[in-house]
Amino acid sequence: MQPGSEIIVIGGGTIGLATAIELRLLGAAVTILCKDFKSAAAHAAAGMLAPQAERIEPGAMLDLCLASRDLYPEWIGKIESISGVDSGYWPCGILAPSYTQSESPRSTTDPLAAEWLDTPSIHRYQSGLGESVLGGYWYPAEGQVDNRALMRSLYVAAQAVGANFLDGVEVTNIHYTRGRVRYLETNRGQISAQHYILATGAWSQQLIPIPIVPRKGQMLSVVVPPQQRDNLPLQRVLFGEEIYIVPRQDGRIIVGATSEDVGFAPHNTLQGVKQLMTNAMRLFPPLQNCPLHETWWGYRPATPDELPILGRSSAANLTLATGHYRNGILLTPITAKLIADLVWHKQADNLLAAFSWQRFEPC
Repeated sequence: MQPGSEIIVIGGGTIGLATAIELRLLGAAVTILCKDFKSAAAHAAAGMLAPQAERIEPGAMLDLCLASRDLYPEWIGKIESISGVDSGYWPCGILAPSYTQSESPRSTTDPLAAEWLDTPSIHRYQSGLGESVLGGYWYPAEGQVDNRALMRSLYVAAQAVGANFLDGVEVTNIHYTRGRVRYLETNRGQISAQHYILATGAWSQQLIPIPIVPRKGQMLSVVVPPQQRDNLPLQRVLFGEEIYIVPRQDGRIIVGATSEDVGFAPHNTLQGVKQLMTNAMRLFPPLQNCPLHETWWGYRPATPDELPILGRSSAANLTLATGHYRNGILLTPITAKLIADLVWHKQADNLLAAFSWQRFEPC
């Protein structure tokens, strides 16, 4: 594409914002259409960067996640330098305690093998763990980013580089002519551009026929009392078998998350919050003494195979960047890079091949 080419990004979450920034830096004229900035899935995430702790199977998805994790330090530095807003990036490492394993089951030939800690070692390494913890893996290369701070940083950066951000604009239909998007129908009238990128997460199926459904996740946070913040009880993420616990440097501790196939049902529920509290106190009992700070919920965009949908669509001028499920924050840097290169340079990285929408077509 040529400098000044008009591109519309549909969706104002981390994926949409980051992709818009990359394209703007390449010279595109970019407009971001956002239905409701506050409802973006990233606001409800925990911000873990945990491809190994999540035990993602070897293959295309793990390759994509590791590539994105490796991009994070430099990418975050770029975004923060543009925005002047700290994102809370913290390569604190992730500890994955186990209630069922007392010995490492992994082969020592595994190139991604983490350090195994037996029962005495893991309790020495992290005091306060529940008595049921028998061992666990330590992943020093992993970490976290403060999802809400990242959203603020991306939002400011997008405007700083000259992207046009339109909040409150809902795309209600996509109109096609001869295999191309002709225009978008919105609550503010028709909008058109040379190219379009769909990054609407859990709402994507409302615009095009791809198999993405919302998976509701409830979360909560507690806060460490101010007098204890000089010596936080947690200095690393706990990725348990039932729960994850993510300490923030400002004294908040994030607990998540339920996984519910209930469509777009809103609100926290007593059952959901009870599940989070029970599992969190089993893994890390000191949390029971921390004041409850906040509860919230969000919707992850889930595909049948729980892998994202990335790359070209059936329309020549519509590109897809959606369906990231529980890895949207982790995959933001690599998605932005790959999609920007595909749209601007017409270069499809080999990493994209496994994530085409066509994998869901009938044989």
